Amino acid sequence: MKRLLLSTSLLFLASFATLADGPKDNLAENVRRIPKDGVAIPAADRAMLQESIALLGAKIERLRKDLKGKPELLELLPDVEIYHRAAWSALTYNEFFQVNEIQTAKGLLQDGISRAAQLENGQAPWLTKKGLVVRGYRSKIDHSVQPYGLVVPETWTSGAALKHRLDFWFHGRGETLSEVNFINGRQHSAGQYAPADTFVLHPYGRYSNANKFAGEVDLFEALAHAKKYYPIDDDRIAVRGFSMGGAACWQFAVHYPDLWFAANPGAGFSETPEFLRTFQGETLTPTWYEKKLWHLYDCTDWAANLFHCPTVAYSGEVDRQKQAADIMEKYLAEEGIDMTHLIGPGTAHRIHKDSAVEVERRMASLAKRGRDIVPNKLRFTTWTLRYNRMLWVTVDGMEEHWERARIEAEIGPNNFLSMTTKNVSELTLDMPSGHCPMDMTQPVNLVIDGQHVTNTPRVQSDRSWKTRLRKSEKGWEVAVSQDVQPLCKRHGLQGPIDDAFMDSFIIVRPTGKAWHRKTAQWAKGEQDHAIEHWRRHFRGEARVKDDVEITDADIASGNLILFGDPSSNRVLTKILDSLPIRWTAGGVVVGDKKYDGKTHAPIMIYPNPLNPDRYIVLNSGFTFREYDYLNNARQVPKLPDWAVADISQPVTLRAPGKIVDAGFFGERWELKARPE
Repeated sequence: MKRLLLSTSLLFLASFATLADGPKDNLAENVRRIPKDGVAIPAADRAMLQESIALLGAKIERLRKDLKGKPELLELLPDVEIYHRAAWSALTYNEFFQVNEIQTAKGLLQDGISRAAQLENGQAPWLTKKGLVVRGYRSKIDHSVQPYGLVVPETWTSGAALKHRLDFWFHGRGETLSEVNFINGRQHSAGQYAPADTFVLHPYGRYSNANKFAGEVDLFEALAHAKKYYPIDDDRIAVRGFSMGGAACWQFAVHYPDLWFAANPGAGFSETPEFLRTFQGETLTPTWYEKKLWHLYDCTDWAANLFHCPTVAYSGEVDRQKQAADIMEKYLAEEGIDMTHLIGPGTAHRIHKDSAVEVERRMASLAKRGRDIVPNKLRFTTWTLRYNRMLWVTVDGMEEHWERARIEAEIGPNNFLSMTTKNVSELTLDMPSGHCPMDMTQPVNLVIDGQHVTNTPRVQSDRSWKTRLRKSEKGWEVAVSQDVQPLCKRHGLQGPIDDAFMDSFIIVRPTGKAWHRKTAQWAKGEQDHAIEHWRRHFRGEARVKDDVEITDADIASGNLILFGDPSSNRVLTKILDSLPIRWTAGGVVVGDKKYDGKTHAPIMIYPNPLNPDRYIVLNSGFTFREYDYLNNARQVPKLPDWAVADISQPVTLRAPGKIVDAGFFGERWELKARPE
């Protein structure tokens, strides 16, 4: 481990970083609202805001019509809409948290009106602006417009082909970080770091969720949008953050290590159980499936992947959140990796001035080197096909989800490629054009788990190489077909329930009469909860349609979140016989167990029988609830692939009723035995 203790006392506050609230937020029966209710809006200010919101809204709708024949301008409309949505949301949902935010919103509306006028004249001067720029894109998840901030370097020239480094900076926890406050901050502050000749992208991350789930998708959508307008060097992208942003940095570093030239996490948390015990003082009593689901975001379980992502960790010497880097250091040591850990002396929850200088020096050095996309040695671990790729290896199938899968590979002399695997059933090896280090005139000698694989393809003339392998009873062999079985767990179709909310989804509202009144009341309550809390915690308006309105296009393009029962929801009626859990008026049948239909209801995720490339979800939004909002480390899945709820028991701030049974489907989406 490399530790530097630096000596001056000037400290910097990380943007929006706040300390967690400790043991008082461990009382599930006394949960404060997040975000809190806003301040009262004087009548005159409310009227003025409503007038400006209506004016900008009308301009946006007119532009939407007038620019239909000008797609290059129409695609810039979200750059205007973010200002409208920010003010509208704050006013509609009572999210002006301080009186001065009212004036801020008025200013943002004027910024939006100005951009609208410029677009109307065929202009978009913000596209060539340097310094602080706020942009917007339309998310595939819920079609909402989402903002992000950019620091555009002075060395950039519009239209020039020279590519630039880009650093992501993840903000700290901010329970009052509305869109108004985020956009305002990004228009007035470059943030903690603004390296020379570097774009810095500040994701909103859909509010304060440690960039998990939709907050995770936000990074990739914002990056894709930025790359349309700015020349970004794919080999010089870094992830960085402090406090909650440090937690986000850890998870992006271990889940997508092959995408970054370096990671720079500071403070935050890097796993769930130890952090909550030591920092939050919480007594944990997880179920067996909750323990398994901790693997999703517990970065300690993925430490091996940092073999491919240079990491410069920072902690304040007396910051309790130093625990995040300390525990990662321990797990990296088990992988034979000595973690670079810069420590600000005598420093609490801040970034020390001298530490910041040293961090920047090291990040600049790493940026010069960039990524190595085909290293001779490769190490990869995963627990789910949601995160299934490392450089030139993609895991296409696992023997069992939520158990550790591991691959180690090495390219040796004479085209010798050796690999060892654990808990892997199918994989693809893919070295892109110009990057395969093997000799194209000689056959590839591939040995995997001690077995020589025959019929491997040769390296192509463009110095690319690709092959797909499957494991059978005979061992590993080159896959003859690229076809994927329709019912198998695969990347983006592997569960658990929360996974459905990382892509396009529609909440499907029942219009028929339920079998039982209690079921109808419970399903309606869970539906309303899902809609409200999606807006509150992932900052979008969930798309909602009646069951009779669902079209073939909806089925083709999105995950369907079905509320109600087979009697009340027509879409559920159509697919009922194709589901592994049976549901009748008399009961819910899971394998050899039956639960009374008057008092029980299933919750589940499953490939949509009408389109097995998409999910259906029964009676659930994302599965963490109000209690979990109080600490970002709690914001992990609370239910697996399926569950049975006793709805005669009250819904709580932790669960949708009493969960009496739950489990994961197998790798073919079949029912499997649950631990006793």
